[in-house]
Amino acid sequence: MTRPTLRQRLEPTLRRVVHLYFRFARGMTLGVRAVVVDADNRVFLVRHTYVAGWYLPGGGVEVGQTFREALDMELREEGRIEITGEPVLHGVFLNSHVSIRDHVVVYVVRDFHQDRMPEPNNEIAETGFFTLDALPDDTTEGTRQRLAEIFDGKPVISTWRAKA
Repeated sequence: MTRPTLRQRLEPTLRRVVHLYFRFARGMTLGVRAVVVDADNRVFLVRHTYVAGWYLPGGGVEVGQTFREALDMELREEGRIEITGEPVLHGVFLNSHVSIRDHVVVYVVRDFHQDRMPEPNNEIAETGFFTLDALPDDTTEGTRQRLAEIFDGKPVISTWRAKA
């Protein structure tokens, strides 16, 4: 077995440092997240290379980009998913877990096509579809809350507050 190179050993730490820098050094941000639900009522989650836990796919909205453009881009990049129907707006939330400046727009996506061809991605370590009763143990609290709201009709609690 070959030993990892210095670059391979340092790369995950460098990604975390860059992620933390951008988290704390920027102004108010807008993000999108998608609750992607397949025909078997399983939800799509992603595990990033730079932070622990399973999350809903999504990311930041760039300057000049619409929410839909950002949603399409993030789903393509993180899960090779193409939306084929209209996503349904679930809500706009203040993500107080990250900072008081982060607002997240959450959509539910039920009509989509997923390309099965793997593509290298330095940001995503793992992806998968999971049933609600068999989510990975380290699924984030914010992700669990969004799923509870959508599937069980439970109200928002703690981490992501509904924007009034």
